[in-house]
Amino acid sequence: MSKTTYNRIKSVLAEKGKSNKDLADSLNIAPETVSSWCTNSAQPSIKRLFEIANILDVEVRLLLISTK
Repeated sequence: MSKTTYNRIKSVLAEKGKSNKDLADSLNIAPETVSSWCTNSAQPSIKRLFEIANILDVEVRLLLISTK
């Protein structure tokens, strides 16, 4: 059974040349939390998605997988 992918955080970090640790440091959270988002084993809150988008200078919708 394949795992559902909900976010593109890992891809956007790579596109921006940022690491999990860079994002974790910017959010003042544990790198393990960012890692769990990048592997889609956990998801950030909507509020946190907006913070991530601001840090990475992208629109929030680019952090999510489209349903269409």
